[in-house]
Amino acid sequence: MANTEKRFKRIFSQGRISSIEILLDTKTGVNYLFTTSGNAGGLTPLLDEKGQTVITPQQEIEYLLRER
Repeated sequence: MANTEKRFKRIFSQGRISSIEILLDTKTGVNYLFTTSGNAGGLTPLLDEKGQTVITPQQEIEYLLRER
């Protein structure tokens, strides 16, 4: 049986033509910043004020996945 659970969950979205999204990798907890503007886009790990990768704790991930 195939795993139907999506690996990435959009936890924040802003804008339409030019947009900013935060994506959560539900396997690792790493948060990514995804931006688009027209036909261009970019993806990078989201960093905190100390320059460290933002990682969501597993307990919070489980809560977000139940929330759907």
